[in-house]
Amino acid sequence: MAKEKGNIFDLKLFSKLMVYVKPYNKIYYFVMISAILLAGFSALTPYLLKITVDDYIRLKDYDGMVILIGLMLVALLSEVIFQFLFVYFANWLGQNVIRDLRVVLFQKIIGFKMAYFDQSAVGRLVTRAVNDIETIASIFSQGLFMIIADLLKMAVVIVIMLVIDWELSLIVFSILPVILYATRLFQKSMKTAFEEVRLHVANLNSFVQERITGMQIVQLFHREKIEYDHFVSINEKHKKAWLKTVWYNSIFFPIAELSSSITLGLLVWYGGLNVVGGGSISMGTIFLFIQMSQMLFRPLRHIADKFNTLQMGMVAAERIFKIINSESKIADDGQWNPQKIDGKITIKDLRFSYVDDEEVIHGIDLEIQPGEKIAIVGATGAGKSTLINLLSRFYEFDKGEICLDDHSIKDFRLQSLRKHVGIVLQDVFLFADTIFNNITLHNPNVIRAMVYEAAKQIGVHDFIESLPGGYDYNVKERGAMLSSGQRQLIAFLRVYIANPSVLVLDEATSSIDSHSEELIKNATLKITSNKTSILIAHRLSTIKNADRIVVMDSGHIVEVGSHKELLNIKNGYYAQLYKIQFLEVAV
Repeated sequence: MAKEKGNIFDLKLFSKLMVYVKPYNKIYYFVMISAILLAGFSALTPYLLKITVDDYIRLKDYDGMVILIGLMLVALLSEVIFQFLFVYFANWLGQNVIRDLRVVLFQKIIGFKMAYFDQSAVGRLVTRAVNDIETIASIFSQGLFMIIADLLKMAVVIVIMLVIDWELSLIVFSILPVILYATRLFQKSMKTAFEEVRLHVANLNSFVQERITGMQIVQLFHREKIEYDHFVSINEKHKKAWLKTVWYNSIFFPIAELSSSITLGLLVWYGGLNVVGGGSISMGTIFLFIQMSQMLFRPLRHIADKFNTLQMGMVAAERIFKIINSESKIADDGQWNPQKIDGKITIKDLRFSYVDDEEVIHGIDLEIQPGEKIAIVGATGAGKSTLINLLSRFYEFDKGEICLDDHSIKDFRLQSLRKHVGIVLQDVFLFADTIFNNITLHNPNVIRAMVYEAAKQIGVHDFIESLPGGYDYNVKERGAMLSSGQRQLIAFLRVYIANPSVLVLDEATSSIDSHSEELIKNATLKITSNKTSILIAHRLSTIKNADRIVVMDSGHIVEVGSHKELLNIKNGYYAQLYKIQFLEVAV
């Protein structure tokens, strides 16, 4: 059952968060003890002031007054020391908890299957991993412990008030229900408001991240004005959500301040009349109650503010644990971990759908022998890349079987499977790092000499050395400093260094210049040598020499054969594709 919107505190959610506090239990208990001592020291000072006024100043006992002032200074100094320790270690605890939580979250994210990322905006995930995690730290640094300290202070104050004078206590307590009721309404309203704020923050981050990433498309299609107007709209919603929290604050704090002032006036009025009339209330008691009423009401105002912080942290924690508790993960139950495989691939009655009941792969059967070079061709949406994604277990197929060396790919340990299957994608992703680090991916077992030798073997060493800084050239975000062909060459070298038994080249020669294409063709011959190779190609001229060509259409295999065999099929699908491309080239 979903948690009711507006709940002030979710103990179940908080208990999940406290799991991450356990490694730091000593610090946690020290902070709690500091909170207790702070409550005692803060109440001790006004009590010592009462004694000073009633027993020493009124009786003109100078020596005794000096001693009491000294004790007050000791109490104040102790309060300052423990306040420092309390604040420092509460923040220290919060930062250590979110560090551990962020590690767990990132570990979870990198283990998700591709279907999760298909449905989750990158901007939202970034918001969760950065902004929301940071907000959780405030639960410990400004929320939970501060609330506990204030509640303890209030409890001590209430006890002292009742012991000293119950009549003045009743005056203070008569105003208390108004503050408590206003505080409760404020907390519930702010919880709902902050949920809305976090929602619009995520929307804003997601929008900005996507538009910056796709800025070329924005400018190419003259969408600057449209995207600007869209951003203004989202930003306006974000502003309104925040103004709602400002509105609640604007109402609550004046009410709290007015109630506090009314209480002070009543205390002075009633206590003053009692003193003038020769009653039992002393001047020191009036001073005590004036100070302690402030100590009672001020924490209430602070608690409301701290509850805002706590609730923002809890809203963020709810979003974080929703990701952590997600089961969108490829099962890694296999135990098969061979050091080397021959590379035989067997596909039997394979069926797959991205969306339930909308099958995109329909009962495919295919066998690829070790060392065989297979080309897969077909129109966009035929299922070529989907087949490769299933081979690498980026997605789980619905029915059927895929085997490597007669072992189901589900029997392999996931890391082992992906070690044996190397893929060069059409859209090569490079990190904002050096070429060397993009090739090795920070693998400590790969040294420079190995990279240089491999680059020479596939013919890309001279190209890399021609760049400023050579292998230490920083390609910037997504490899923006390189052309698409150059990025492809880096990807070829990366997979060549990994030395997989099965190699997949997904549209590796599309949309590149002729010079890069020639380098890529030479590199392809080298890296596919003695390996089971699958080439997904749009340009049919690049796969003429494949051992077999598999033609796909709408999730089915419609033809299989060599280039010549397929051209000889009358009205064949491949022959038609080839004819169309031949005519395009001729024109």
